[in-house]
Amino acid sequence: MSGTCVIGLQWGDEAKGKLVDLLTAQFDMVVRYQGGANAGHTVVIGDQTYKLHHIPSGILNEGVMNLVTPGVVLNPPTLLKEIDSLLERGVNVSSNMIISERAHVVCPWHLAEDRLLNDTPAAGESIGTTLRGIGPCYRDKVGRTYAVRLGDLYRDNFPERVREIVEAKNRLLASLSDDSEVKLDHEEICREFAGYAERLKPFVGDTTTLLLDAAESGKRLLFEGAQGALLDIDHGTFPFVTSSNSSGVGVCAGSGVPPKWINKVIGVAKCYSTRVGGGPFPTELENETGQHIRDKGHEYGTTTGRPRRCGWFDAVAVRYTARLSGVDCLSMMMLDVLSELPEIQVCRAYEIDGVEVNTFPAHVEDLRRAKPILETLPGWQKEITEVRSYDDLPENAKGYLNRISELVGRPVGVVSVGPDRAQTMFPGTILSDMGVQV
Repeated sequence: MSGTCVIGLQWGDEAKGKLVDLLTAQFDMVVRYQGGANAGHTVVIGDQTYKLHHIPSGILNEGVMNLVTPGVVLNPPTLLKEIDSLLERGVNVSSNMIISERAHVVCPWHLAEDRLLNDTPAAGESIGTTLRGIGPCYRDKVGRTYAVRLGDLYRDNFPERVREIVEAKNRLLASLSDDSEVKLDHEEICREFAGYAERLKPFVGDTTTLLLDAAESGKRLLFEGAQGALLDIDHGTFPFVTSSNSSGVGVCAGSGVPPKWINKVIGVAKCYSTRVGGGPFPTELENETGQHIRDKGHEYGTTTGRPRRCGWFDAVAVRYTARLSGVDCLSMMMLDVLSELPEIQVCRAYEIDGVEVNTFPAHVEDLRRAKPILETLPGWQKEITEVRSYDDLPENAKGYLNRISELVGRPVGVVSVGPDRAQTMFPGTILSDMGVQV
């Protein structure tokens, strides 16, 4: 069995969806194992652009089964809108997607809580929530008492369960707001969710058993991460993180597949750095160069449309997440965005309180004091979006990638110079040596 993971190594938005789409054809199943509608994966095929949030990026390949597993939290109206959009464009979702009955559901009270709890961010700095109820849903999942799983929608006691939850949530919401209109109606919610349940029913199944059977029978599995490893709830820049394990350590828990079946990990990173929302960002460029990267890279959120903060590539952070996620090789994306710059810098270490540091700090306040120690490399100032062979890249572009590889400690196996499938190249035989054909 070939179990391959695609993991984002930064603060998300690394173009993981494009790589998953490229690799899907050689796999039997594509697995989305964590996150919710806060994820935004963009896949470009010719003149068609697909923006996916819940559904795995492999859905655009016929004959490959796509699974949404228990680690994901689902927003039913968002999911149905996504399904309808794909069906309208001729993508046959009905025959190749299964959603776990164990996946938890984002409910109206989660959206209300998210909005009210984030009206006044702690310490005046937003953690970057998309206000889609993801955090409150994961909180209820861990708390258990008020959690709702997809399979619960089909149980006879669902209306009574909603009534009990709504009574408790209305008391909570009343304590958070002076607005008497912030009140949930359990009967209205039951009617709304009955409609969702009916439409989603053909997709609902036991993905855990299906995946275990597939692994034991030698099927090829591709695991698609959402967000990025620096947003991992346990290992990221806490509290400026997401609510799930978005690094490689979350694959097994979210999917239900034991570690023995996962043997290859591809780490995806942009050739520069971006992040959304608050939190420290040592290499951030709050100047014309940062704006140039933002404009050239179209750095505005797939899910929210928010402008992303931009900066130089941080090799300290990516070396940390590559080790954390067990990465075998790097997929370096959006190299073309840097093409017009005369010089490019890369962070090789931090200076914290006068001391050079090569490891990623565990505490956010230590990271906030980190000053990047930068190396300057020559740019190539040549358009590369039409380049289709790694050997044909400018020497300075290859030199930049080689230096990143040295600093991170992993070989570069994929290089992207644009959003389309065709704008991707595979240096050497790194992926094929891993058993991944391209």
